[in-house]
Amino acid sequence: MTTVGAIQQHAPSAAPVAGSVVRRALLTAGVFSSVLYVFTDVAGGLRYPGYSFTSQAISELMARGAPSESFVDPLFLACSLLAVAFGVGVFLEGRVNRSLRITGALLTIYAALGATGPTLFEMNQRGAGTLQGDAPHIILTAIIALLLMLAIGIGASAMGQRFRMFSYVSLFIVAFFGALTGTFAEQLAAGQPTPDMGIIERVCIYAAMLWIAVLGMALLQRRGRADVRSALS
Repeated sequence: MTTVGAIQQHAPSAAPVAGSVVRRALLTAGVFSSVLYVFTDVAGGLRYPGYSFTSQAISELMARGAPSESFVDPLFLACSLLAVAFGVGVFLEGRVNRSLRITGALLTIYAALGATGPTLFEMNQRGAGTLQGDAPHIILTAIIALLLMLAIGIGASAMGQRFRMFSYVSLFIVAFFGALTGTFAEQLAAGQPTPDMGIIERVCIYAAMLWIAVLGMALLQRRGRADVRSALS
């Protein structure tokens, strides 16, 4: 009886195991979200005859009536939904880490708003609208960019010195190249050439996607170590 009782006492509970699996899935969603975003950008551009990755915006792939719109819209929406799941996962991992909890909340809101881009706040095709007509899309982009930069800045202190330095570099790249991208808004709406805008914007966005993926992988590693400690205790 004593031996059986000891075994029962140290047997892992099904609930914590299931909870860990769910959290791993949520964190993995962040990595998949970043990979899917890059794939959608590249594949969407290849489906858009004459599209220039160096001088055209990613938003033009999902613009009203764009040749690639029907292909990229569901994929970009899937990216946002995966990012929402990731934000929830980060929030749950921050039970005893206030910075991580705030980061998770910001990422969740950022991703939820981002999901409205391909559905409610699409831009017009280049030269087919005006700066005023594209204002809702521009404002939405500015809001989600601000939320993401706040998430990066606050999340910098959540995972140690190396991640902090990586986050600060990422934040600088996102802010600097995002501001440069914004200077092309009027030219884009007027249908004028925007040389190098595609490169500048992609540096900004890909840096953000990389930060999300790295945060996800770092938290997955930490979750794995916590699971090992829990199994041994």
